[in-house]
Amino acid sequence: MTVETTGGTQAPAQPADTRQVIRPYGDTTGDGMVQMSFTLPVPAGKRADAAALQLAGKMGLDPASVVHAKPMGPDFTFFIVYGRVGHLIDYASIPVPEERAYPLLSSQEVNLAIRGALNRRLVVVGACIGTDAHTVGIDAILNVKGFAGEKGLEYYREIQVVNMGAQVTVEELVERAKAEDADAVLVSQVVTQKNAHLHNTKQMAAAFHAEYPTAVAAGMGRPLLVVGGPRFDTVTEEDLGVDRIFGKGTTPAEVASYLVHALLPGQAVQDARQAADDEGEDGR
Repeated sequence: MTVETTGGTQAPAQPADTRQVIRPYGDTTGDGMVQMSFTLPVPAGKRADAAALQLAGKMGLDPASVVHAKPMGPDFTFFIVYGRVGHLIDYASIPVPEERAYPLLSSQEVNLAIRGALNRRLVVVGACIGTDAHTVGIDAILNVKGFAGEKGLEYYREIQVVNMGAQVTVEELVERAKAEDADAVLVSQVVTQKNAHLHNTKQMAAAFHAEYPTAVAAGMGRPLLVVGGPRFDTVTEEDLGVDRIFGKGTTPAEVASYLVHALLPGQAVQDARQAADDEGEDGR
């Protein structure tokens, strides 16, 4: 495209600026102010504050101030630092994340799909493995009380739930999954110090793959392997040897819908959705 100049010559038109430049917000829009926290292995005091400010400066905060410093024992100090960054983000250049690859189903649709495809209950074994004693994640998905206003998998009539609780060894999990003839194994990992969640998950996946050496894939010779927790955003399923990773904020309906998507034929899901629609229309 060209435009006509005053002298009658043609000049290329400048492309439209499609950028959406943003910067952090603190007190006023676009002021670039951020708040960050960290711990330094030094005793609390003015020298420690100076070290925190130097670190903040090297991270691009200018000016920066220590708004909170608290001793963490005799040799460590926890800091909260507030300061301005000069970095800009072109929000328009950030790709939109991929949508969910499967539909979010109602409990009625999940039940109808399982009943139609399996003619039995779908068996799910869940646990927190290793030294992880935090059952809040696995309970949010499995227990009937659920999470975020949604009922857990125990609420679904066509899902049989075996919740093994916390600090389950990998050997115990494999043994129980085999005994129950599990269709899926759900593992929650909340403890992440020294990447314990990654080590535990890899160990679990390796044990299941070794136990089912002739398996073709999940649901075809071995259980579906699903892991969830707050710190799995830096790895992929291929890295860990599992079939699916769920992050923070995952709801029971998302997990139930995934189980149906991964383990049942697509036609069973379509039939269940149609049957649910028909039942809804009959009830009106």
